[in-house]
This record gives sequence, structure tokens and C-alpha cells, in this order.
Amino acid sequence: MASWPVLVFDIETIPDVAGLRRLRELPPDTGDDEVLAHELAQRAADGKSDFLPHYLQRVVTISCVFRGADGLRVHSFVDRLPGGASEEARIVQQFFSTIEKRVPQLVSWNGGGFDLPVLHYRGLMHGVVASRYWDFGEDDREFKWNNYISRYHHRHLDLMDLLALYQPRANAPLDTMAKLCGLPGKLGMDGAAVHGAWREGRIEEIRRYCETDVMNTYLLYCRYQQMRGGLTVAEHAAEMQLVRATLSSIDEPHWPQYLAAWAAPSA
Repeated sequence: MASWPVLVFDIETIPDVAGLRRLRELPPDTGDDEVLAHELAQRAADGKSDFLPHYLQRVVTISCVFRGADGLRVHSFVDRLPGGASEEARIVQQFFSTIEKRVPQLVSWNGGGFDLPVLHYRGLMHGVVASRYWDFGEDDREFKWNNYISRYHHRHLDLMDLLALYQPRANAPLDTMAKLCGLPGKLGMDGAAVHGAWREGRIEEIRRYCETDVMNTYLLYCRYQQMRGGLTVAEHAAEMQLVRATLSSIDEPHWPQYLAAWAAPSA
């Protein structure tokens, strides 16, 4: 596999209502529902999708699978503050600080198209420091030829983009590819349900959903490594055993469900 640790990541977002209120110059006491309804009505009138642009996506969860020499871990950075309060600045900084400390290979599914642009905008808004991530070779010469930003470098590997050979028409949904490969796919909810779950205070449910998504991405990454020769068939089988054992040891309700949906390997 890669010569450095691997960090697979996925984010969940909700509409940035506070940002909309500021941009549209609405009174501070305008309710969240009214702000969002106003924006969606305007977008519909303009013939636009109701999915807000990247810079108006507020990050509520960043889930990661970290694979290093010492094993495999699943961890999430979660905004748990209720109501209109936000810990977004903290969790975005924690994610980039992890990159600063570990300098891993990043792996995502559509991370170049969605997750990272969102994190860039939100990091800019919150004054996040991420000097290692933004190194183009000024501080480390190796980063000139393999950095996190350039599309065709592999220090960040957007697996969806690569498998589609950088052709948007060939993109495949994560859930679809996971299921076609015998993996569980999405469990519990989908991205469209995240905002409603957030409004109802079901942040742990969002976190669990995000963690199963990022695990699907890691397992597809392992399958890709086998395809390209980064893992032998035997090494891939051993990695799958490690993943199953790791998930079995975590006392969380979503992992037994995930393992049950994951077809046992054929003889």
C-alpha cells in the first residue's frame, strides 16, 4: 500500500443558515426556517437546485478511518453544540491538525468535488491553520511532485475521480459501487436526511452514518489496491479480516449492523 499512513475521510454538512442570514442581509431575529425557505424559494425561481453551494455548507461531522503501522482506527470529529451554536471551527482545525501531525495519504470518494472544497471554504472562514496540507513544495521538496492539492497527485486520492478516469460522466455513487462489490453500502440514512436529523438532535445517528460511509470508502480503496498490485490477494484477505476484527471490538450499535450486511467472504 502507500509508504505513509492512510487517512480515509468523509464529511456531513447542513445548510449554513447563519451565513445565508448575513449574505441576504436579513434581520438577526429572522428564524432559521424562514431564512432557509426564503433562499430555497429564490433558488427555485432562478431555476437552481435546492442543494446549496459549497461555501454555504456547514460541517457537522468529519469521519475518518486511519490505517497505520499500529493498526486501524475509526474516529469522528463532531459538532455537538445544540441550537445555533457551532463547534465547526474546532472540528475543521482538528482534521487539518491530524494531517499536520501524521502527513498521511488522504483517500476520499468525491473528496475533490465536494468534501475538500467545503473544508477549504470553512477553514478560510474560521482562520484554520493547515500549512502542511497547503505545501506545494516550498517547505518540503517532495510536495512539489506529490501534494494534497493537485488533482493528479496521489497524496490525496479521490478514488471516485480516479476510477472514472477524471471524466465526470463516468462517476459512480459510493453506495452503488459498495453494493456492487459486496459491501454494505449506506446504512441508516442518506445525505438528504442529515439536516432533518440534525434539527431533531440526532447527531450521533449522523456520526454513525458518516462512519459507515467512510468505512465503505476504505474497503473500496483496499479493493483498488489489490487491483493495482498494492496488495496481493492474500494481503487483501488479511486486511479484510483485520477490519472485521476491529469493527467487532467497537461497542457501537452500527458496527454489528454493518458486519451483518457485509457478505461473508467466499471460500
